[in-house]
Amino acid sequence: MSSLLQRLIGAGWRRFAAFPLRDTQMCESTAVALVQAELLKGSPHRKHPGVTNLKTVRLPEDLQRGALMLIHKSEVKDLSERSSKLKNYLWSRKRAVEASELREKAVTLERKLMEKNQQKDGEDSSTSDSKIRKKVLYELRKMTYHWMPLRYDEELGVVYLAARLAGSYAAAIRALNEIKKRDQMFAPCSLLDFGSGLGTVLWASHSHWGDSLKEYVCVDASGAMNTLAEQLLSGGSEKGPLIKHAYFRQFLPVSPKVQSDLVVAAFSLSELSTQKEREDTVLTLWRKTNTYLVLVENGTKQGHHILMEARDVLLKKQEKVLHDFRRPVVFAPCTHELSCPKLLNQPVVPCNFLQSYCPLPLPGSGETEQEKFSYLIMCREEKQVEKPGQTELVQWGRLTAPVHRRTRHVQCQICSSTGKLKQLAVTPRKHGRDMYRCARSSDWGDRLPTISTEDNALTEEP
Repeated sequence: MSSLLQRLIGAGWRRFAAFPLRDTQMCESTAVALVQAELLKGSPHRKHPGVTNLKTVRLPEDLQRGALMLIHKSEVKDLSERSSKLKNYLWSRKRAVEASELREKAVTLERKLMEKNQQKDGEDSSTSDSKIRKKVLYELRKMTYHWMPLRYDEELGVVYLAARLAGSYAAAIRALNEIKKRDQMFAPCSLLDFGSGLGTVLWASHSHWGDSLKEYVCVDASGAMNTLAEQLLSGGSEKGPLIKHAYFRQFLPVSPKVQSDLVVAAFSLSELSTQKEREDTVLTLWRKTNTYLVLVENGTKQGHHILMEARDVLLKKQEKVLHDFRRPVVFAPCTHELSCPKLLNQPVVPCNFLQSYCPLPLPGSGETEQEKFSYLIMCREEKQVEKPGQTELVQWGRLTAPVHRRTRHVQCQICSSTGKLKQLAVTPRKHGRDMYRCARSSDWGDRLPTISTEDNALTEEP
């Protein structure tokens, strides 16, 4: 009887002791709910502030009509086959091998061959050295990627139009939408597009800020591509340009003091032959940036690596002469300024994103396709809109992989503001109804608000 009484008393004490813990949990969940409600500000969960993805992108009607007219007029033979080959070639293209890297490989290879020949007797040393040098050159040719610059004439420009116009436009308008969605006060007056090609960035920026943009400066070394871009701007007809105040150049403006509100380089840095040339170009573009600098590349390891190089140059390299003392700040997609965790993991998986789009209605094309791309947006220091970690409780993470929606939970991979890749299983019980529904409404590439009290639910990815 006494043991039963003791068990009952113990159970009562446990129930009594549980009340403060339950109250604490209620206080925490209430605080989280209040913060989440403040983030939503009455908006539906599918439109929470972190959503920047676009639905299937379509080319502007005038741009598509002009592209089809140019293709029809050109009468390029085997256009479908050639455009497919060019598209695959551009996707698989690598960076040019640096001279220092090539020398290092040659020295290592020569040392190995000389060690093998040291044991041989009776062979003339000069003859042996000559054979080794020939062998080194032969092996280097086999193992080195032969990068060649692309020279676009009018015919190859039309092939490029058929292969890349819609995909390039989709990547550009998605990257620019990050600014449009998060900085609604931004109304650029001027655009500088480096490596403008067919002018897809011009059309994409006009779609977002056509009412405010007063000047479009497009720079491309290929005169043939500039001509095609101007023809597309007139819808393929003899009429005047559909977008006014667009200027095409083959060289960047000389004066370092002349800045544009928005500077973009899409699929252009990868066309430069050396790392030094890329670094100098990035610094030049930054000097010409008044507010935002947007860089876009293929969503490959090579494209991602080029963007991370550019990011490091802007964050770490000090210029000798400064005309604008506002320092560079990472705006997107990174939620931090630390080393990219994607580059630290093995095997390396590039940080890339997908955008669905409708291709040009040409033979062999499907109804919808997906553009896989990587991008980087830098801004001047004063334009820190929705800076990650702005409050002690709310932080932002970037969804860096497809979101898996399961029964009663959502599996997410995020790049957190601490600079680490983490896995997050969001449930309504642990994270609150609002957080759970925001996660279910988010997709790869969106940002997800995370609460500091949830850190115990975050686990580092192996």
